[in-house]
Amino acid sequence: MYSSNLKGFILAMVSSAFIGSSFIIKKKGLRKAGVNGPRASSGGYGYLLEPLWWVGMLTMIIGEISNFVAYIYAPAVLVTPLGALSIIVSAVLAHFMLKEKLQKMGMLGCLLCIVGSTIIVLHAPEERSISSVEEIWEFATQPAFLLYTASAIATALVLILYCAPRYGQTNIIVYIGICSVIGSLTVMSIKAIGIAIKLTLEGTNQAKYFQTWIFAMVAITCIIIQLNYLNMIPNTLGPNRSKTLFQLGL
Repeated sequence: MYSSNLKGFILAMVSSAFIGSSFIIKKKGLRKAGVNGPRASSGGYGYLLEPLWWVGMLTMIIGEISNFVAYIYAPAVLVTPLGALSIIVSAVLAHFMLKEKLQKMGMLGCLLCIVGSTIIVLHAPEERSISSVEEIWEFATQPAFLLYTASAIATALVLILYCAPRYGQTNIIVYIGICSVIGSLTVMSIKAIGIAIKLTLEGTNQAKYFQTWIFAMVAITCIIIQLNYLNMIPNTLGPNRSKTLFQLGL
């Protein structure tokens, strides 16, 4: 158990380093793309033609793969908090690469991220043994979880359909809210896929269950939505908008 958790811990740390770096690289790519066309916050997609943005995207993909594998080895309650460490990486790189100075409140936020992540990791419970993806599906179809899922989807739809068109370009909380709400579903579906892969590698094929593919479709859909709105966030504030983004954990 401890060996498995250690692997997950190391992979989560590596993931935070890559993901934190990717935000800075993508930010520089978004800036370059914004010079020649509409910004992402205005609905423009010119950044898709910017090589630097794709370098940042590749860095993020590597980080997300590491994060995904970490979920296979360790409990979600251990892996997820370590993602906050990407804020520290982003803040440090923003200082050197984007010339953005981190204020005292930002430093306090980074400190709280470190303390909070450490406390949660040290007190992470042991992961319950799962024998098949069908068992996960039973948990996911419990009334309490279904109520949470419905609430999360309803909240996301209100933010996407009503709030984003009206307030998204002036209020960063709208895009952050969308990514955070959708992200909660992403974490749970990714964990389910990770367990399915682990069981399959151990000799129990999980691809034969339709539940595995449902979890995969949910994960892919949530990730696409998050990526779309994450690219809109950096351009919603003033000169120090990316610093604010990092301080908020995105």
